[in-house]
Amino acid sequence: MQNKCFTNGFISLTIVLVIQMFLYTLDNKRYHTLNYFFRNKFQQKVFKVALNAGFSCPNYKTGGCIYCNHGSGNYYEEMDLIEQFNLVKIPLEKKWPNSKYIAYFQANTNTYAPISTLKEKYEKVLAIPNVIGLDIATRSDALNDEILDYLSELNKRTFLMVELGLQSMHENTLKLINRGHDLQNFIEAVQKLKERNIFVVVHIINGLPNESKEMMIDTVKFLNHLGIDGIKIHMLYISKNTPLAYMYKLNPFPLLTKEEYIDIVCHQLEYLNPNIVVMRITGDPLKEELIAPSWLTKKFCILNDIDKEMKKRDIYQGDKINPS
Repeated sequence: MQNKCFTNGFISLTIVLVIQMFLYTLDNKRYHTLNYFFRNKFQQKVFKVALNAGFSCPNYKTGGCIYCNHGSGNYYEEMDLIEQFNLVKIPLEKKWPNSKYIAYFQANTNTYAPISTLKEKYEKVLAIPNVIGLDIATRSDALNDEILDYLSELNKRTFLMVELGLQSMHENTLKLINRGHDLQNFIEAVQKLKERNIFVVVHIINGLPNESKEMMIDTVKFLNHLGIDGIKIHMLYISKNTPLAYMYKLNPFPLLTKEEYIDIVCHQLEYLNPNIVVMRITGDPLKEELIAPSWLTKKFCILNDIDKEMKKRDIYQGDKINPS
């Protein structure tokens, strides 16, 4: 922001000039925000409403990912989808009566069911007034051709996002965390989704065991080449009643400090294509389920500190991408 003062006789006028330094934000962030993306695409306020449709996960058969507590949003498990949606929508409507909504199928693997079940659940939510799209969280090994073709058809009549967990591009890490699929399976799933022009969001986790800062940055560089549309960056945390919690109790291993995490995220954003929407930049664990690290409960402090560090370094998303 710059101040310019003009004086003419007895009149002194100060004009405040606000200079937006980064194209893909409305609030002076230095990375491509989801708020900007929604505003630019839909020209109005849009909210995501997280839902639990009662799906399971194919990886539970082998114990699941070591950090997984069986999915966010499980407190809604016994509630009808419409009830879940209205529980969030009604209070929002009072403040933003003209807003629109994207239904976010969040908990577990939301394509892990017969196609008839998927259609019943997705179409039910799409019929709710002012729902303008779906966001479906799933796994790369739970997308057969029949499901992909249905998602393609959905994408032609509503806004559709599909979220895939990768966590790391490194095969040794995928095996260690018991991810249940390899990197090639993930690559093929992304390619099939992009062939159908579907908006793809990828989750990654910083601080996984045995990964260096350079390895975490390499995961972001790798994703640039896949043509993904959005990214969610998480910090590894240890939840109660998970294999990781058991490992941590037996042999406590170092977790990233807040300062280390912020440093890594800043470097990752420098290497991230600026066209990719940054949909999450820190984890958001439930306090009652969290074992460590304790600093992760202060979400807004972390977000503010990332902003401050990027400003201090005078960096923006994509600064270190080669122009070739």
